[in-house]
Amino acid sequence: MAHLGLVTLVVRAYDEAIAFYVDSVGFDLTADFALPDGKRWVVVTPPGARTGLLLAEAATPEQSARIGDQTGGRVGLFLYSDDFDADHARMTAAGVRFLEEPRREGYGTVAVFEDLYGNKWDLIQHAA
Repeated sequence: MAHLGLVTLVVRAYDEAIAFYVDSVGFDLTADFALPDGKRWVVVTPPGARTGLLLAEAATPEQSARIGDQTGGRVGLFLYSDDFDADHARMTAAGVRFLEEPRREGYGTVAVFEDLYGNKWDLIQHAA
């Protein structure tokens, strides 16, 4: 196997999710096209990355109930950075809500943030 291609993230609405991940987090919109059933194939990807998020608009009450809590309140997504301080500052200025101040761990610098639905992410720069 070559690599992990996509991870699905259930969202409330395509356009608000695209705006958050592209405008606030800094991802690229790498796919957005209509499907025959009225859904869309929407993929956002960190610049230069091979793995992206497939943004899937909730279509049932069960899916809607999972929005923002797809990992039971745990950090479930990990965004690696080559320049933590710059990315943290840019994301903060764009309105991304960090739940803690950056901290140094044995593996690197990290801070937890929430997406617009409450899913928890780690922004991480690995130690040299």
